[in-house]
Amino acid sequence: MDDGATVWLPYRREQIAGLPEGPSYHYWDGAGPLPGDPGEVTLLVGPPVPGAERVLSRVLPRMGRLRVLQLLSSGYDHMVPLLDTMPAGTRLATARGVHREATAELAVTLLLNLSRGIDRFLTRQAEARWRPEVRSTLYGKRVLVVGYGAVGSAVAARLGVFGCEVVLVARTGRPTPAGHVHGAAELRVLLPTADAVVLCAPLTERTRGMFGAGALALLKDGALLVNVARGELLDTPAVVREVRAGRLRVALDVTDPEPLPGDHPLWRLPGALVTPHVGAFTDAFPVMTANFLRRQLHRFARGEELDNIVVTTTGHEADERAA
Repeated sequence: MDDGATVWLPYRREQIAGLPEGPSYHYWDGAGPLPGDPGEVTLLVGPPVPGAERVLSRVLPRMGRLRVLQLLSSGYDHMVPLLDTMPAGTRLATARGVHREATAELAVTLLLNLSRGIDRFLTRQAEARWRPEVRSTLYGKRVLVVGYGAVGSAVAARLGVFGCEVVLVARTGRPTPAGHVHGAAELRVLLPTADAVVLCAPLTERTRGMFGAGALALLKDGALLVNVARGELLDTPAVVREVRAGRLRVALDVTDPEPLPGDHPLWRLPGALVTPHVGAFTDAFPVMTANFLRRQLHRFARGEELDNIVVTTTGHEADERAA
C-alpha cells in the first residue's frame, strides 16, 4: 500500500490504538460533514448506522480511487444495488464473525422468552395481574438452526447447553466436528419434526422467501420461530396469519419491511415479539469492531489479502443484473 492512502473511518483515530502508520485517517460517521474530498478516498469503512446504503449512495459515486469498502455488518445484501457505483476492482469486505457472539446471545434470549412466555408475563405485570401458569422449556426440544455460519454455529453451541436436540441446516449437507449438517433440500422433511426454528442464514436469491406459507404450514402447532438473519427470509403476511391463528409464536429481530411501520400488525399481535435489529449492537460493538479494523488495516498496509472479501467489482454489475 502506498503511504498516500486515504482512509475514512467511523471512529476517530485515537479510538483505535495501534493503527498502521502511513495512511491519512479521517473521521466520518455518515452524519456529519465530509472530512475531505471523496475522490481521494482509498479505503472507506461504512458507518454502522440504520439505512447505511442511503448514506453511502451519496458518496460512493464520487470515490473514483476507492479500492476497499469495508462494512461493519455481517451481511452485504443491502449494498448489492450500489456495486456499480464503485470503481472496477473495488473489494467489498464484511465483518463476518465479529458479531457472532452478540447475535447468538440475542437469538437464544428471544427463544427463551418465547418458550417461557416472558412476553405474556410482561403484559400481566403491566396490568398488575398475578397469574401463574405452566410454560414450556427448551430442555429436550428439537431446534432447527437454519444457516450454519458464524452465527449459526454460535447459536447451536449455546442451545446444546440448554439440553436441546440441535439440528443443523445449511445450503448443502456435510459432516462437521459439531455433527451432521443437513442440506436445505431436506427442510420439508425436517420442519414437521421441529419444536423451534432459529434463522441465521444469509439473504441470497436462494434464501429469499424460503420460509413462505408452505414452509410455515409444515411446522407443528405451537412451534417457535426466531429470526436474527434477514427479514426477507420470511413471508411476513404468512407469518402474521400463522401467529394470529395461534399456531406459531415468533420473535423477530429483523423484519420485512424494515423499519417496521408503526401500524403493522406484528407490533401488537399476541404471540409476536419484535426487537429493532439490535442483534449486533451491544456495548461490546465498538471494541469488537475496532479490534477487527486494526487487524484489517494492518493487512491492507502490508498488501495482504483482506478478511471477508465477498465481492470484487467488475464495473459491469448493472449490466449483469439486467441480463
